[in-house]
Amino acid sequence: MFRFFVAGLSMGMLGMAADAPAPSVTFAKEVSRIFQQKCNECHRPGTAAPMSLETYDAVRPWARSIKQRVLMRQMPPWSIDKSVGIQEFSNDRSLTEDELSTIVRWVDAGSPLGNPKDLPAPQKWSSDEGWQLAKQFGPPDFVLKSDPYTMPAQSQDQWWKPLADVPVTEARWVRAVEMRPGTAQGRKITHHALAHLVQDDPEAQRLGVDNDAAAGQGGVLMEWAVGKNFDIFREGTGKLVMPGSHIWWDIHYHAVGEEIRDHVELGVWLYPKGQEPKYRTYLTGFQATSTVGAALDIAPNSISMSQGFHVLKQAARLENFQPHMHLRGKAMLLEAILPDGTNQTISYVGNFDFNWMTNYIYTDEAAPVLPKGTIIHVTAWHDNTASNRGNPDPNQWVGWGDRTVDEMAHAWVNVTYISDDDYQAWAAKHKPQRTGMRRPE
Repeated sequence: MFRFFVAGLSMGMLGMAADAPAPSVTFAKEVSRIFQQKCNECHRPGTAAPMSLETYDAVRPWARSIKQRVLMRQMPPWSIDKSVGIQEFSNDRSLTEDELSTIVRWVDAGSPLGNPKDLPAPQKWSSDEGWQLAKQFGPPDFVLKSDPYTMPAQSQDQWWKPLADVPVTEARWVRAVEMRPGTAQGRKITHHALAHLVQDDPEAQRLGVDNDAAAGQGGVLMEWAVGKNFDIFREGTGKLVMPGSHIWWDIHYHAVGEEIRDHVELGVWLYPKGQEPKYRTYLTGFQATSTVGAALDIAPNSISMSQGFHVLKQAARLENFQPHMHLRGKAMLLEAILPDGTNQTISYVGNFDFNWMTNYIYTDEAAPVLPKGTIIHVTAWHDNTASNRGNPDPNQWVGWGDRTVDEMAHAWVNVTYISDDDYQAWAAKHKPQRTGMRRPE
């Protein structure tokens, strides 16, 4: 049945007339270039991907599997619903309809190599020791490292929460951050890592971005997960670190059958001294909790919906959307309820994949700008049934918790707070979109 489904989907997407044969497609001329642009960053030797897609010999045995994965929109990992909400992203790695059609036609034609002279030049990758953002900004101004931790081969999940000093002697503005496990082995055990900024920060508390109850918290400087490696703050915005501040690491490790010792590293790029961006950006976790209490409450063998409502205490621009749930996560909707009562659908991930905590970064023009008093509405769905292949046990009652077998539901969003005057200037040039809520199928 699956074979007929894929074949029907393939023909429907190609939309080709029977009497109009399509031009031939080869790996050398077309497919290799698509893989270079959309796939090879992960699918190359030395990465966590199960195979390399850099050469024809490496790709050919996987051709039919590749066709199935791209038709199901499982690869490249990009789960934003393309029929609703914002569609312009600066890091969009999804396949266009033409690219998808090209791959399918190539596989259906027998996956030919074509003329080797048509192959593009091989891509050059920096070593794993290098920072991705170094291409744009040069080496980081400083690198913070967590104390190392040894994860046993067999163990319950562990959370490592050491402190690290931030080496600044005066207030400095951050323009970019990048985080990563310290070694390739460490990527196997690191589920995610948070770098909380601990400093005396009344402004963060006033705006309600103090996600942790600890007094003096300055928000989250960076969060790492598979699918998110760095944040670059838009021109005129940044994060403020103060002298005497600390990083409070919150690293979630899980056992993988071998003992591994590792740490997490955070590279920080600063604005030049004396250059102060106009606005601060705060990484905020907008949570969706159960409608019956302060925590998730997911019954066995059920699909559950939870919601969260968060009021913007100042006009703001939302820079990105990164849903975060665990194994039973199904879908998440980010919506704005404007002060006049109308709804604006911002983004909807209808096919959440726990293995890819993808960060969807809006382009400068598409990033939503919202007035003071807007309610950020997060709706999350969890699938605790046997139809969810990632569900470890559909007969278990599931609640909120840090373990992978527990659940979470929050949207990580970089929020840049702006003045009312700047909001009015933006609103005079843009007509806000009014759309209704999107529900999963």
